[in-house]
Amino acid sequence: MKEHYFIEKLEKCGSYGEIFDLVKKAVKRTLGLHRVGLLLYLENLPPNIGAYYQVGSNGIVLNKLLINLMGKLLISKTDFNSLIFSLLLHEYLHSLGFLNEEEVRKLVYEVSMKTFGKNHPTVRMALEPSLSLNILLLSSIDEQTDPHLEIVKDFEKIEHPYIT
Repeated sequence: MKEHYFIEKLEKCGSYGEIFDLVKKAVKRTLGLHRVGLLLYLENLPPNIGAYYQVGSNGIVLNKLLINLMGKLLISKTDFNSLIFSLLLHEYLHSLGFLNEEEVRKLVYEVSMKTFGKNHPTVRMALEPSLSLNILLLSSIDEQTDPHLEIVKDFEKIEHPYIT
């Protein structure tokens, strides 16, 4: 799979599950690692947290406030999908056992570079973690924060179910 394959696929993604499928393919292609059985949740989180993965769990949680803000700012679909890709990639790497934040940031950069090439927004986001987004979030924090988790249905396609 070449860079243009991933660039075209990311452009066309219309769901978290489709983007996550690309994340898994990129990690498999770049690092040779793979896992299944993850769930995705959306939750209003503090502005300094884009997403998180609780070690030992099977859930990734994305910051719903961040996603809603990016939708309101009307960033391009490419930038929006690149942001989601970067966040999911970071947390997917944690789920694969990479726990050191500095190491994970370097891997996000490496996977993004090898997958999309140096001029793609995913690489820019890997180089500039969401510090600028935090400022935007802080300025729009007047939104009501709802503390409950929202599960994203049909997040991961599993070709071979592990429970029969």
